[in-house]
Amino acid sequence: MTNKIIIINGPNLNLLGEREQSQYGSDTFDVLKNNCLKKSKEIGLEINFIQSNLEGEIVNIIQEARKEYQGMIINAAGFTHTSVAIRDALSIFRKPIIELHISNIYQREEFRQKSLISDIATGGIFGLGTDGYILAIISIQKILENENR
Repeated sequence: MTNKIIIINGPNLNLLGEREQSQYGSDTFDVLKNNCLKKSKEIGLEINFIQSNLEGEIVNIIQEARKEYQGMIINAAGFTHTSVAIRDALSIFRKPIIELHISNIYQREEFRQKSLISDIATGGIFGLGTDGYILAIISIQKILENENR
């Protein structure tokens, strides 16, 4: 059985490559998505890679994900610091979750240093650029393999 995961990207990540390249690098969202699809295929993981700027839509996606996916990688972006609704939806997911951020939120402005979802996540990857996505894909595959032993 192929494990299926969902990668959820929050607000403004659709503008990667255009915004604050010193924080987020020069890869576009499409390049990032293609790199993730390629890596997941290499390791036998099926992924759905999505992005939304809308908090309620992300909540709906998380709620539906519990029916179809064995794990989740989430870069909630700005909602990381503000959304109790996303936190509550994640707590209902009850499967492996990796919190991911391209920049290191703990080295940024004070308001970005608080994550409302870190204590719900199985693990986190912060500050490793878009390569963090590849590491998260590898990590969640290993978590799922260990669960299925």
